[in-house]
Amino acid sequence: MGKKLVIGSSGQIGTELILDLINTYGINQVIATDIKATPPDVIKEVDFFPLDVLDNETLFKLVKSQNVDEIYLLAALLSATAEKKVQPAWNLNMKGLFNVLDLAKEGHIKKVFWPSSIAIFGASSPKVLTPQKTITEPSTVYGISKLAGERWCEYYYNNYGVDVRSLRYPGLISYKSEPGGGTTDYAVDIFHQALKKGSYTSFLAEDVRLPMMYMDDAIRATKELMLASKEDLTIRSSYNVNGMNFTPNEIGLQIKKLLPDFKLDFKPDFRNEIALTWPESTDDSFAQNDWNWKPIFDLESTVSTMINEISKQFIIN
Repeated sequence: MGKKLVIGSSGQIGTELILDLINTYGINQVIATDIKATPPDVIKEVDFFPLDVLDNETLFKLVKSQNVDEIYLLAALLSATAEKKVQPAWNLNMKGLFNVLDLAKEGHIKKVFWPSSIAIFGASSPKVLTPQKTITEPSTVYGISKLAGERWCEYYYNNYGVDVRSLRYPGLISYKSEPGGGTTDYAVDIFHQALKKGSYTSFLAEDVRLPMMYMDDAIRATKELMLASKEDLTIRSSYNVNGMNFTPNEIGLQIKKLLPDFKLDFKPDFRNEIALTWPESTDDSFAQNDWNWKPIFDLESTVSTMINEISKQFIIN
């Protein structure tokens, strides 16, 4: 069995995906890479190599020398960050994908996972239960690059037989790593500030509803998709996957049930305008039908888990 290579392993998804892959395949079958020179402490036991995904030659040598047969390509500049670094974001998000898809096209690896995002939708897309196949007119650098990436994934599958699989991640909530510069990061930072200061100022307006997912569900969705039979998959662009949806006000009220003195106010910035172009919820019936996707965490269980786990971190520190 070939090894599993995670590119962008130090980010919010990467750190937790590494841990799950180790649990599934064993530590000797997993390789972590990131443009950062050293890995986070949580994954420091795994084999780690500094890697710029734009360095095609180094990537190729690593794949061959380490007997890699699956790549999880997580390296990207996220929505809020990408708006400030337009060309670097496009270059990283696109050229990195091409480098990996071409390795698969040439037969060097067997399977690719590449995440897309709800950012591929735009203001003209249906807001509620956004269909798998619908109008997609993204208005951000991140969304444009993800939509283009979806089309290339489907192209490489249709024309070269590349087994590339993808999920349109909603906003992700996790206590194990810091936010990575996304528009939905408020739903992570709010817990840290609630426990540190007892208050939080949201950069989204109180009534902006977005699709979200607890990280455990996101990692499980990724694993289930990658383990699904190739013949069962009918989507080769990227699957909608639902977790939950809520507004900043609703998550604030849920936190207040456990931390009664918590105070929440609102100061919307440019990220609010981005969020207003995204869906409130998505229709993930294709994921349900093709590989039996079903989320476990709802808002109540997510808030309870986040407060419990982040509280432990403060005690340790």
